[in-house]
Amino acid sequence: MINDVNLNYLSPEIAMVALAIIIILGDLVIKNRQLLTLITFAGLLVPVMLTINLWGTTGESFNGALVVDQFALFFKFLVMFAVFIVILSSQDYLHRFTRYTGEYYGLILLSAAGMMLVAGTRELISMYLALELTTFSIVALAAFLKTKESTESAIKYLVLSAVTSAVMLYGIVLVFGLTGSTHFHGIAEWIGNSNVSSTSLILDSGTLGDGAIGFIGFLFILAGFGFKVATVPFHMWVPDVYEGAPTPITAYLSVASKAAGFAILLRVLYEVFQPIQPDWQLLIAVLAVISMFTGNLLAIVQSNIKRLLGYSTIAHAGYILIGVTVGNTLGQSGVLFYLAVYTITNLGAFASVIVISNLTNSEKTSDFIGIGRVAIFPAIVLTIALISLTGAPPTAGFIGKVYLFNAAVQSDYTWLAIVGVVNSVISAYYYWKVIRIMYQSSGASTDTSGDPNGNRVSASMNISLGIALVGILILGIAPDWILGFVENAVAIVQTTYPTA
Repeated sequence: MINDVNLNYLSPEIAMVALAIIIILGDLVIKNRQLLTLITFAGLLVPVMLTINLWGTTGESFNGALVVDQFALFFKFLVMFAVFIVILSSQDYLHRFTRYTGEYYGLILLSAAGMMLVAGTRELISMYLALELTTFSIVALAAFLKTKESTESAIKYLVLSAVTSAVMLYGIVLVFGLTGSTHFHGIAEWIGNSNVSSTSLILDSGTLGDGAIGFIGFLFILAGFGFKVATVPFHMWVPDVYEGAPTPITAYLSVASKAAGFAILLRVLYEVFQPIQPDWQLLIAVLAVISMFTGNLLAIVQSNIKRLLGYSTIAHAGYILIGVTVGNTLGQSGVLFYLAVYTITNLGAFASVIVISNLTNSEKTSDFIGIGRVAIFPAIVLTIALISLTGAPPTAGFIGKVYLFNAAVQSDYTWLAIVGVVNSVISAYYYWKVIRIMYQSSGASTDTSGDPNGNRVSASMNISLGIALVGILILGIAPDWILGFVENAVAIVQTTYPTA
């Protein structure tokens, strides 16, 4: 029986779901799209204020299934920031589905509620349900354009997500069957007193032992996380879904979903499975290397900007896994900082793509020729964002990669840092190729027929572009203000299992 319910800990998510319902119902009577957008932005202030109200609070509710700490609050703020920028950037895109503005906003808010909940769960079933709330909302959003490509991307995401969710659920069942608990602390206690190891696969009787079954359950759960964060070999959905989904949703999926996935991955690895860290540490490192090379090498041959950024996402999942592999406070804080950097950078990149694709009526990089002389500000933001994704100074991406690579070197994973540097050099080829095309003068005759407003960019889009540009530069020049916060946030992610 649940006897420690504290709804205050759940108040940001409740407010987000309530806002989603209000917007969906309000769309039935409010025909003014701008008014509905203003109500959405005003309503977002409620979960933001409720999250701020929880600042400095540390506690559990629902028998330990839900936790409020700085780690969870960091990701709540990150997701809400992504929601704000995505809705702001969507204003130049909504002409493609004006009739469904309410549903569009509502689904974004519902998925955000799931992502916010994921970061604060310490129980496997609650974690699974939060992930599924996010998944179903994103599937609907991916199909929003109702074109062949959009529908195909949604079906692919749904089918592959269902498969990996089933695998994860089976892993949860195996872990529960062994430990008798779905709570992180209960599983951690059992593991700390048991021989769960990949090296103890077979007992003398020739049957699988508890250690092997527990480790297999861990691998199944890890496979589910691999799909959420788009790491190899669970990456096959990324390019098609990114290309077919509405561009604002592609941006949202690339940052918010990834942040939520890494949030729960860090909790599970370091609060539950740390006793077997030597068994999974090398596995995570290998996944990081394969993801970096796969994403960067396949991005080189892409002609569609969204597919290019999709493969870039896979590569950046590999960079982030370097911090996950390291496992100390420096590595974990590097993961959080890099996620913040990647969020602001990728949102800026996709916002620029929305403007440029509206102007050119194309998402092919070859059609971006001369766009730097037609859409100056979006081209500048995209240029700075791509430089940041490369990891060049003075951008936020440079500081983020230095943080992660330094953590690897200090933890005797120098070889992993070198692989990261090599892949950063490889990525410079396709990032800077796009930059060169935008400012190429020969043959530049940009077709602006696809933009319903001619060459004009809305005020909301300029605001989102400005926020992204300032964020990329501030985090690159003066990152100290957020570094201290992320270091405090990861301090709470520590193992509670007893020494065996």
